[in-house]
Amino acid sequence: MAMGRIPGDGEGGGEDAGFAEINITPLTDIFLVLLIIFMVTSSVIVQQAPGGGAQAGLKVNLPKGGATDVTARTQDLSVAILSDGRFVLAGDVVSEDELKRAFDAAHQKDPDTVVIVQADEGVPHGTVVQVMELAKTVGLGQLAIGVREAE
Repeated sequence: MAMGRIPGDGEGGGEDAGFAEINITPLTDIFLVLLIIFMVTSSVIVQQAPGGGAQAGLKVNLPKGGATDVTARTQDLSVAILSDGRFVLAGDVVSEDELKRAFDAAHQKDPDTVVIVQADEGVPHGTVVQVMELAKTVGLGQLAIGVREAE
């Protein structure tokens, strides 16, 4: 810390009058270190989430399956169907109309968007077909069903 005399204090006998400036470099260093720590831990948490972070924090009991050849790309849509029949898109519960608008917007951006349906084991087959038909009506023909790996 720099200590000095206040300008214009006359001929004072060398006594320190107070701080002339404050050094904020150590404070800035602490904030940058904290920022790096939060960035690293948040990326680790997202990577460890089931589904690669697309559905982080969402509990969907997927059925077991053997084929695991579909991996979600950033432009793909992942739709979760909860056991009570609600639709979840990007972590938000949406209605059927909102889901159809999201499918339409995705088709406008990229017609090759893959719709990955992650339905709970207890969801009726008709609800899964309903989501797939919504995607097909707007022109999204590439559909996949999300499953857990067989143990």
